[in-house]
Amino acid sequence: MAPNTKSAAASCCIVGGGPAGLMLGYLLARKGIDVTVLEKHSDFLRDFRGDTIHPSTLDIIWQLGFLDEFLALPHQRAEKLYGEINGKETTLADFSHLPTQCKFIAFMPQWDFLNFIASKAAQLPNFHLIHNAQVLSLREDKCQVSGVLAEVNGETQHFDADLVVGCDGRNSIVREQAGMEIRRYGAPRDVLWLKINKRPDDPQWSMGHRGPKKNFIMIDRGDYWQCGYSIPKDSLDGLKAQGIAPFLDLLAEVSPFERPRLADDILSWDDVRLLVIRIDRLKEWSKPGLLCIGDAAHAMSPIGGVGVNLAIQDAVATANIITEPLKAGRLTLRHLKRIQRRRTFPTWATQALQIMISKAGQKQRKRAPSRLEMWLRGRKFIPFLFGRLIGVGFYREIPKL
Repeated sequence: MAPNTKSAAASCCIVGGGPAGLMLGYLLARKGIDVTVLEKHSDFLRDFRGDTIHPSTLDIIWQLGFLDEFLALPHQRAEKLYGEINGKETTLADFSHLPTQCKFIAFMPQWDFLNFIASKAAQLPNFHLIHNAQVLSLREDKCQVSGVLAEVNGETQHFDADLVVGCDGRNSIVREQAGMEIRRYGAPRDVLWLKINKRPDDPQWSMGHRGPKKNFIMIDRGDYWQCGYSIPKDSLDGLKAQGIAPFLDLLAEVSPFERPRLADDILSWDDVRLLVIRIDRLKEWSKPGLLCIGDAAHAMSPIGGVGVNLAIQDAVATANIITEPLKAGRLTLRHLKRIQRRRTFPTWATQALQIMISKAGQKQRKRAPSRLEMWLRGRKFIPFLFGRLIGVGFYREIPKL
């Protein structure tokens, strides 16, 4: 071992301090398991991450005993989601009849959500969150992953663990290092995110998520509007080559904001953030000593904002399945494969629905009614069905406390 290399040990080493990583870390530590979470950034402050907290996630927070405290944090609520079909605003999802404690989606900056979970986990003596920890490689012993090698504040450290869990997102270094096979399903469009500051005379929309016109969505963030503009995949360079002024002209055509207002808040392309949409999932989520969950196992489209919800559900299912064998020192690949079997259907079904909606949107842009659009017409139960699928998902996970 090199002189500047330190060693640390934990029963579980979680790579990535996102929703899946922190929730899993908290649940395992609550059961007495030593947990180390490695987060490559110095804090959680990053714009335009998944900021939707779904009713099923709020139910989990309620089951953990923190709901009132959590909802005291600044957030906006949406009991319905709206969109445009055939030029007419339509209620796409209605959460008001869900069998949950909270019948709404909470829009909250993800850093507030992550700081909240991290603060609760920090009260547990066997939970350790390490920032500025960039994982470099996996460590193996006798054909089994036994930990990771990471750079922490410029110093190399070994983190040994009975289990390594990759929760480090769609660009996961864990799944890359493990050589895991990825099945990619493509996506025809990307999204440009931008901020428009609120003004006193802005419409007092009661719902947080709207799509006033094609390709444009708005989310109420309290003191600003988070706006998304959908573009054909790989078309950003062409837009940039034309300059920011023509782009503002495009936004003015589809948004409720006049062009001078847009120009006040979008000064250059530095004020626009690209979200590359990908839909993929791993063929196998695990290897001996290693598991991937959340976006590291299955990248989701932003349609429905379900990525955080799926990640949290993965974390709960993982904790429910591995806690006892991990504590007893008898965790095997069989337990890890059981997690994938349990979570495969909701993952597959959600991605299939996103792909179907995306294809329907493409046909709508071409002014050709899709089968989905034709089927939606006149069916009043659809908003409640979509409310169930978006707000709860295809399968609920309940933590074993």
